[in-house]
Amino acid sequence: MASNTLSFFPISISTSQICNEKPHNSSPLPLPLSSLYGKKLLISHSKLRTLALQCNNPSTTVTVLSTLPTKKYTSEKIPKWSARAIRSFGLGELEARKLKYPNTGTEALLMGILIEGTSPAAKFLRANGITFFKVREETVNLLGKSEMYFFSPEHPPLTEQAQRALDWAVEEKLKSGDSGEITTTHILLGIWSEKESAGRRILETLGFNDDKAKEVTGSMNRDVALSSR
Repeated sequence: MASNTLSFFPISISTSQICNEKPHNSSPLPLPLSSLYGKKLLISHSKLRTLALQCNNPSTTVTVLSTLPTKKYTSEKIPKWSARAIRSFGLGELEARKLKYPNTGTEALLMGILIEGTSPAAKFLRANGITFFKVREETVNLLGKSEMYFFSPEHPPLTEQAQRALDWAVEEKLKSGDSGEITTTHILLGIWSEKESAGRRILETLGFNDDKAKEVTGSMNRDVALSSR
């Protein structure tokens, strides 16, 4: 029997049956960790910074990203990433694939924040006229379109600038000495810190500046945990 693949970022499901039930809608929201279409999940840790979730049907495996890639620090030495930050990253990676780009750049991280949409960073950007559709249009204008028959890898690797933006987010959180999670605001300001990056150039084109960066800094620690409902 052919296998079907469903994606609910940051959850990716590959199975021939989803616990013998079909979804009632195509909502892109991630599934709660406590249930998968009414079926209980068994949770076990993976060695690859992910959680492997298996429902009562052993043929179903769910992979949940639990941290974001960094070069400077090991996962044991950094604070936890917020659920919104993780979901934003997954959605940005997906957008890079939709645009058929070979890498996930700062522009994709920015689009991921706006697609996720519920974080203080995303709300601040929209309040200042910076929307997903504008960012996507500027991305295509700046970087162009990929060839029709080019296909991105399943997980387009980060560009050096995007990796530095994530490392900046971790570093700033550690320097602050505050408890709590690394948020989407940290990622946004990490993008802004990369002066030659596509993400920063797009932000500048759409009216973001150092004053707005200082203003958004106040929401760094307000990215509360997502409800699992």
